[in-house]
Amino acid sequence: MIAFVTRRLAQALLIALGVVTLTFILLHAAPGDPFAAAAESPYLSPQAIEQARRNYGLDRPLWVQYLRYVGNLARGDMGVSFSLHRPVSEALLDALPNTLLLAAAALILDFGLGITVGTLQGMRAGTRLDRTLSIVTLALFSTPVFWLGLMLLLVFSQTLGLFPVGGVTDPVLYPSLSPLGKLLDRLWHLCLPAWTLGLVGAAGTARYQRAAILEVVRQDFIRAARARGLSERAVAMRHALRNALLPTITLFGLTFPVLLSGAVLVETVFSWPGMGKLTVDAVLRRDYPLVLGATVLAALMVVLGNLLADLAYRVADPRTREER
Repeated sequence: MIAFVTRRLAQALLIALGVVTLTFILLHAAPGDPFAAAAESPYLSPQAIEQARRNYGLDRPLWVQYLRYVGNLARGDMGVSFSLHRPVSEALLDALPNTLLLAAAALILDFGLGITVGTLQGMRAGTRLDRTLSIVTLALFSTPVFWLGLMLLLVFSQTLGLFPVGGVTDPVLYPSLSPLGKLLDRLWHLCLPAWTLGLVGAAGTARYQRAAILEVVRQDFIRAARARGLSERAVAMRHALRNALLPTITLFGLTFPVLLSGAVLVETVFSWPGMGKLTVDAVLRRDYPLVLGATVLAALMVVLGNLLADLAYRVADPRTREER
């Protein structure tokens, strides 16, 4: 197990290096300059702008900038943000907890609701309930995340007034609330973004889980369990679901990148101050260090999610473990 984790961590470093290289090339290949907007300001002279470019090393050849950035990154230095004028690592650490909170809540909704609905469909395949849920999950899975977020925002925030329009907390009341009140306020603001991101993922998970259940219920041990007189609930929970969860564990590693990419849109719609919104703002401002830092962190999170999925699969299915 230790050797397996070591190999995967080494692969993670190689993947992160590849992501950094590709992102670095694409950023500098795009037209424009981080200080192009400043050049139009009447309060800044061309000499001051050129001095700023020299201070950030943008006047050097591209390969020199790349080697310098990789060398600093290897020492844990992600550079200084052009737009925020603060270390990139500090900006990302401030935004990371909000993104992890949103992704964790959406992940719980995704797999909790998706596995429940998929198991229910698989155990009652061909019934009216199965056909209705199939239509609903297909419609949700085909819905763009940003459109669903806008519709939920319009209905539950703008029209009904049940949830806040955006943000993480209430900027006026939050400082004066009790610890329990602060927790409830944060959960209240989390509801719509988490449901937006979790519902679309749950629809895909449900369809995947349904196919896995249908594969399992055809096996002989399911017929034997029913022949022993077990109820359908016992057959579903103790026999079918446990064996159908193995493919769904693999799906976890594929879902985590989708959650991160979907969080970019959801955070923008709901003004959620996480990594997604921070990255979008950095791209619009051509903030090279901040975009690169966010990309590296996202790549490491994706690799870590896949590693956790592989470890869970090896624990759940002893057949996948390597022989000594």
